[in-house]
Amino acid sequence: MGEIVVLGEDEVDRLLDLDALAEALRAAYRGLSAGTASVPARVAAYSPWGLVGAMPGYVEGLGMGTKVVSYFRGNHRLGMPGHQAVITLVDPRDGRPLALVAGNRITGIRTAMSAAVAAAALARPGSSVLAIVGAGVQGAAHLEAVTHLLPVAEVRVHSRDPAHAAALAGRSALCRAVGSAEEAVRGADVVCLCTDADEAMVERAWLAPGTHVGSVGSGHEIDAATMADALVVVQSRSAVTQPFPAGAREVEGWDPARLTELGEVLAGTRPGRVSADQITVYKSVGNAVEDVAAASVVYRAARESGGGVLVPW
Repeated sequence: MGEIVVLGEDEVDRLLDLDALAEALRAAYRGLSAGTASVPARVAAYSPWGLVGAMPGYVEGLGMGTKVVSYFRGNHRLGMPGHQAVITLVDPRDGRPLALVAGNRITGIRTAMSAAVAAAALARPGSSVLAIVGAGVQGAAHLEAVTHLLPVAEVRVHSRDPAHAAALAGRSALCRAVGSAEEAVRGADVVCLCTDADEAMVERAWLAPGTHVGSVGSGHEIDAATMADALVVVQSRSAVTQPFPAGAREVEGWDPARLTELGEVLAGTRPGRVSADQITVYKSVGNAVEDVAAASVVYRAARESGGGVLVPW
């Protein structure tokens, strides 16, 4: 018999160090692109109201586990998160269950920190004006993550619900709410699209030369003209080869060779930005290596500090 560590959301929030998370994510992406990580295609079951999916993964040096995540788009009307998740970690050497980790905070912040890691790698040095379009869970997480990694001096927030934009902007003296996506985007160095919109939330004409755009929404958040002009960076080329939701709608039908993986940029095996005027795009669809990386950071912190509840197994 062994023991499994159970970590609730409050413990996860207390133990998840943002610098350790960013470093773990960089290692995970490098492993994913180098082929030392193992990430099979995710699977999902659907009800009339939503879905539950399983995302297993292994990252050398970090850990092995599976996230079980549900997505119920109408949950906001019930006062509940749209995404809810739990992550299990096992010993990659013998399969022993190690931890059961609440996954809501991890899902939110690992997505945003991944976008922040991409922005740090792809945006022009000194980028200081940030636009956030969408003021829900991901808008808040992007505000936290991007301002942690980049020298942000100004943040413009837009939401289709002005009250949500005002509430998010009220979290930081750097922020102000604006009335349109165009107002947020024009003149920004880094644009973060964090919506569940089905239509494009940015237009190529709004982007100044050298802008970096990150998109974590499941719809067509980025217009075709921007995608055509940009260096497009993804976590994995499976964004093309797998169907939605594992794939990205903006790159459907693309030649995978047209895409660059974030791990390749971080490892220096393929170039990222090559000029100050280049438009760069990071398109996220989520990847199990992110969950393994984040949960492993929390688990190790819990073992060092005695956090969590030990349950006989």
